Amino acid sequence: MAYETLKRAITEMDIYDHPDEIRLDERQLSQDLAVSRTPVREAITLLEQEGFVRSVPRRGIFVVRKTKQEILDMIAVWAALESMSARLATKAASDADFQKLKDLFAEYERERPADHISEYSDANIAFHQAVIRLGGCKLIEDMTANLFIHMRAIRKVTIRQDNRAERSVVDHRNIINALVARDADLAERLVREHTLGLRDHVEKHGDFLG
Repeated sequence: MAYETLKRAITEMDIYDHPDEIRLDERQLSQDLAVSRTPVREAITLLEQEGFVRSVPRRGIFVVRKTKQEILDMIAVWAALESMSARLATKAASDADFQKLKDLFAEYERERPADHISEYSDANIAFHQAVIRLGGCKLIEDMTANLFIHMRAIRKVTIRQDNRAERSVVDHRNIINALVARDADLAERLVREHTLGLRDHVEKHGDFLG
């Protein structure tokens, strides 16, 4: 329980929205979870083995932040995996699945996403998770799971920059149209280009990553 709860909490943190690493307080976590410190320590040990947190002697436990180059590499890997999922989804997903993707962005077709940036950011993240899931490949889902904490946090930060939200809506519409048409080549290419566009943006504007 402590492990799953902590991992979920870390995944939902905006770890790149400020310059400093997030420190985890073992005692506070124990109180918040209403458990003894032993399961908290065990959970932290597992999370450290998985690369989510790191222990610094005499300083504490910190949520891991990746370097700019590591983030660029992660985005490149995500682009490859999500674009393959899009290709697979043209065969594996149902029309109802694609309708849900349309519904996810229906309101942003009528209103500027920048006017509802927090809600749009969540919808944007849900879109990319859905494409991975609709591909129907469990291994791809597993491979992207540990990348998700960083991809989510980076998307949360960058969606507010350089008019990316408005351009994202257009990209998503085109991707959905390709999926609905079950055009595997086009869907794969559009998803790859969309995510590599994020990589280009981070490479140009990602000085906040150090």
